[in-house]
Amino acid sequence: MDGAVVTGISPAQLVEAEAAAWLARLYGDEDVRPALDAWLAEDPAHAEAFARANEVWAILPRAARAGEEGAHGVQSPERARLPRAAIAVAASLLLGFGALWWSLGSAGDYATRPGEQKVATLEDGSRIALNTDTRVGVQFDGDRRHIELEKGEAMFEVAHDADRPFVVVAGDTRVQAIGTVFIVRRTADDVIVTLIKGEVAVSHDRQPGGGATGGALMLRPGEKLIEPEDGPIRIEPESVEVATAWRRGQTVFSETPLGSAVTELNRYGGPVIMVDDPRIAALPISGVFATNAADFAEAAATLHGLRVEKEGDTLHIRR
Repeated sequence: MDGAVVTGISPAQLVEAEAAAWLARLYGDEDVRPALDAWLAEDPAHAEAFARANEVWAILPRAARAGEEGAHGVQSPERARLPRAAIAVAASLLLGFGALWWSLGSAGDYATRPGEQKVATLEDGSRIALNTDTRVGVQFDGDRRHIELEKGEAMFEVAHDADRPFVVVAGDTRVQAIGTVFIVRRTADDVIVTLIKGEVAVSHDRQPGGGATGGALMLRPGEKLIEPEDGPIRIEPESVEVATAWRRGQTVFSETPLGSAVTELNRYGGPVIMVDDPRIAALPISGVFATNAADFAEAAATLHGLRVEKEGDTLHIRR
């Protein structure tokens, strides 16, 4: 890029930096498209880096929210323009996330802190997006690709390789895919598998009626399997937009008890939200909210004519 001077980094990192800068410029001015196309055509590595920058952009909550305010949801750079200040911030974030991307390899343990998200590209081309407070272990060998989700939530975009099954293990739940996109969430109470694209086979120690089984359940896109710690396994429809909302820095509720919604928001760090009154905790809440505790608390209180009181690092929603 003309005028760009970057020192002290490797050639590969320089390409990542240029891709991030191109993406940020494209959000601010669609007229740069011809120049961008020329840069992409120079080297296959440029196109690959630009694709990665787009992926990282999708997990930047502030960038996503800014786009939605102007275009009802950013699906591509052409659909929204950001102020110059926002472009500068987004570019710096992309560069930071780009370095984070390079720091993740294809084997070992990877984790996020509350409120943090990361993306890893594995040696086979598969990608893992880790949501808040998540830990995964990756082991590859000649015969299999094995991922263990120790806690949290992750989205898997699996590169096709029929000779090496891609298996995600979460407790007693095993999810096997060859080439597909799916999300696995593991909590203290259950494991939830949501299929976005393709097909997966989910096996476990219990069949839907509660008895033991060695078989597997097949999911179709737009379905989620819920395996609770106690109780029967069930399969329910799930909106892809809802399931992937966290990739856009959002969470979606539909007639959800406020207490449950608060539990979900507290996963993302920041001030802790508390609902002391069981009657308030039972109030339903619906809508699309940013994964920001303070913003959510104020919005929830406004919806129900409540108030938010701050005590130290805790936000109490009260009458």
